[in-house]
Amino acid sequence: MSEPGWVEHAVWWQVYPLGFVGAYPAGRENGGLARITAWLDYAVELGASGILLGPVFAAETHGYDTTDHLRIDPRLGDDADFDTLVAAAHERGLRVLLDGVFNHVGRGHAAFQAVLDQGRDAPTAGWFNLTWPDGGGEPGYDTFEGHGALVALNHAEPAVADYVTEVLTHWLRRGADGWRLDAAYSVPTGFWATVLPRVRAEFPDAYVVGEVIHGDYAEFVTQSGVDSVTQYELWKAVWSALNAANFFELSWALERHNGFLDHFVPQTFVGNHDVTRLASMLADTRHVPLALALLCTVGGTPSVYSGDEQGFQGVKQDREHGDDSVRPAFPATPADLAPYGWSLYHLHQELIGLRRRHPWLHRARTSTVHLTNEQFAYAATDGTHRLVVALSVGAAPAELPVPYGKSVLHGAAELRLAGSADAAVVLPAHGWAVLEA
Repeated sequence: MSEPGWVEHAVWWQVYPLGFVGAYPAGRENGGLARITAWLDYAVELGASGILLGPVFAAETHGYDTTDHLRIDPRLGDDADFDTLVAAAHERGLRVLLDGVFNHVGRGHAAFQAVLDQGRDAPTAGWFNLTWPDGGGEPGYDTFEGHGALVALNHAEPAVADYVTEVLTHWLRRGADGWRLDAAYSVPTGFWATVLPRVRAEFPDAYVVGEVIHGDYAEFVTQSGVDSVTQYELWKAVWSALNAANFFELSWALERHNGFLDHFVPQTFVGNHDVTRLASMLADTRHVPLALALLCTVGGTPSVYSGDEQGFQGVKQDREHGDDSVRPAFPATPADLAPYGWSLYHLHQELIGLRRRHPWLHRARTSTVHLTNEQFAYAATDGTHRLVVALSVGAAPAELPVPYGKSVLHGAAELRLAGSADAAVVLPAHGWAVLEA
């Protein structure tokens, strides 16, 4: 495992800047990066140790159609605003992770504009996979998943590797602590294996996580050289198992998760900027605390998507602007939030606090203690320390065996025969508990 030592303690608060500050879609109030700076104390009080930022570089619309990787998006401010945000974060002990889109660029990127202006002789023509029509005119080009506004890069071109290396190191020099690589799954692993050693030669403590949805996670990590990938398998199993009252799916996914932990520590989440909000995804919002308990007690490097800690609603839709409802503008300060989300925020504080006090959970393996459709208990251990987590989606109170459970640390539950082989925990309907064991 190549990840930096500090990542063991990392809990990310994820922010999609263009939406958060009201810069996208157009017409919302725009507070720039200074608006995020105003929320850093809120993130610290939540228990986060870092800010995982979405795109902050010059782009045409939503940020993933980058036009200049070396320039802060004018909708967010400028280099001075970025420097202020990073300095304020570091003063509070918060790391900063940037989001880089290197599978494709927006049509307005200078490298592609040179192709349109100069044709086949453009010095950056080799950056793209182009098809030139007979008789002249704009070339055809590879895209990202069929989106004409997203021009795919040619990762076999050495100049592209040089450019990406330059971008990664430029912002690490300006204070970033690492990178999320957007759509990393669409980029050949050999490209990352070429670029990342060059970056780590100067920044060995930079953390790099790749966005990977399907496929062999461990193989991707091994071949690419990233530290981690996004654990979409577990994300899906969490909400699906809770909705279907099928903890067998979750138990199976946790076994898969154990296997990944033999090779790397996945980046775990129960919500992010690309999916329907957890509070909307779950058929019963009483199960939000169960999902959070899972996130905070299994191996991984967890992130909380801003707003989820307040119970924000939002459904992702497959249409233009279909992400807007899960990427809303935030008020100027936390004091302006609606009052009804704070109880969930406090629960996040409680369980993130548990995670921060038990850093061994970062690499913890889980094992099933009790399993039915509606009830699930699992042990999390690093071989020396041990916790047991009990969950129930049943409509009635339920008793689950938790052998040698010593005490209830979190959750509303009654522990019987504590410390014995016959120890059992009684959960209320839709209840959960974290136990010392």
